[in-house]
Amino acid sequence: MRLYTSLGFVFGAFAFLQNAVASPLEAASGEPVVLAIAQFPESNAFGHIVNGERNTIYLSIESKESERNVTLKNIAGSLHLVQNNKLVKNLTKMDYSIPLLDGAPLQLPYAFHSEFKPGEYRLNIWAEHVSEGQTYRVTAYDSVVTVVEPEGSVFDLKLLLTYVIVTGILGGLGYYTYLTLAPQPKKRKTVPSVSAPVGTVTATGAGGYQEEWIPEHHLKKSKKAKASGAATSGDETSGVESGTEGRRRKGKK
Repeated sequence: MRLYTSLGFVFGAFAFLQNAVASPLEAASGEPVVLAIAQFPESNAFGHIVNGERNTIYLSIESKESERNVTLKNIAGSLHLVQNNKLVKNLTKMDYSIPLLDGAPLQLPYAFHSEFKPGEYRLNIWAEHVSEGQTYRVTAYDSVVTVVEPEGSVFDLKLLLTYVIVTGILGGLGYYTYLTLAPQPKKRKTVPSVSAPVGTVTATGAGGYQEEWIPEHHLKKSKKAKASGAATSGDETSGVESGTEGRRRKGKK
């Protein structure tokens, strides 16, 4: 990591030296002397641009004008093809309107989003400043960068949480749609079942009947008839027995 950081500082110092060498020419042409250099943070020493994320590069801008007022207008950038320097897309423009003081470097971040095909591109970043009503541009970064896709992980907490939320929403919508559109089942009429009576069953001959299904007055008549029948058969039996005994007595005489 320290090696990458050192390389970044070396390239930054080289670009800063180029701007310093070009400063006398700019002063001779009447353009304000403004130095600008941009470099990626230590965590991105190779200058990788990740798709779908906020990519940040830091600019250091310094004015060398003591007699003229210089104001930083904006910072912008563009992405080009490496083979023919063809413009791919202009990046976000960030407005500042900050006065640049002589000999006082200003550190500013420049952020942009990337949605490009992975590969190598030429990144160009510049700063526009205004002096005495005239707008000038100074290049802060012009180098080849690599556009890469973000590293995905199955155990990414944010990704899993997103999946759970989306699944819950889709499940709720599906259930609501089912309740709304699906035909409701028809209610069947239930016939009350007749419970079998529990009681003493009296069998007569081959058939039988259940007393609980017979009215009470019929049961009383039936019982009286049985009682009278039993008494009559008893009297007949006693008469027969008495006649037999009389005959036996007459025979003995």
